[in-house]
Amino acid sequence: MGGKSGVVWILLALIAAAWCLLTPARANSTTIYEELRAQGLPVGLLPKGIAKYSMNATSGEFEVWMKEACNAKFENEVHYDSNIKGVLGYGRIGELSGVSAQELFLWFPVKGIRVDVPTSGLIHFDVGVADKQFSLSLFEDPPDCNPQAQVRSFIIHSVFFFIISFGFGDLVFMRFLLLDII
Repeated sequence: MGGKSGVVWILLALIAAAWCLLTPARANSTTIYEELRAQGLPVGLLPKGIAKYSMNATSGEFEVWMKEACNAKFENEVHYDSNIKGVLGYGRIGELSGVSAQELFLWFPVKGIRVDVPTSGLIHFDVGVADKQFSLSLFEDPPDCNPQAQVRSFIIHSVFFFIISFGFGDLVFMRFLLLDII
């Protein structure tokens, strides 16, 4: 009898092992921050407060959802939409959407991010018209993200730019336009 029960246990162990190997891994068994780190990117590229994410391990396509859009401060202000998409590759994020960076008074969509040679300590943001370079150390930890409407910030900066460019005389006219927008 002892021989049969040993064979049964071995068969059960083999079935359990086969089941574990053949069952697909559960989605999101890691965090998006762990995915970034595994691809040689700093975790601070995305803010705190991510509600969920999805990742296609084959293509590198990912999508991140947050409860609301928000802004974080590095050297410049960065705006995160509530939905962010991109393609993750080693040392880079391509086809990025949902992230904008402020330069002077204007907001530019960040189209891609890449880490320079790791020893250089630099990271590059592709904003279409330029390639902004930052210290990699700015992105070591996920930043706190403050809910803020990018549109209001854009309006305030646009008014300031308008005053500098055209003077205070046209501000009365601009005030009526803004009242309709806000």
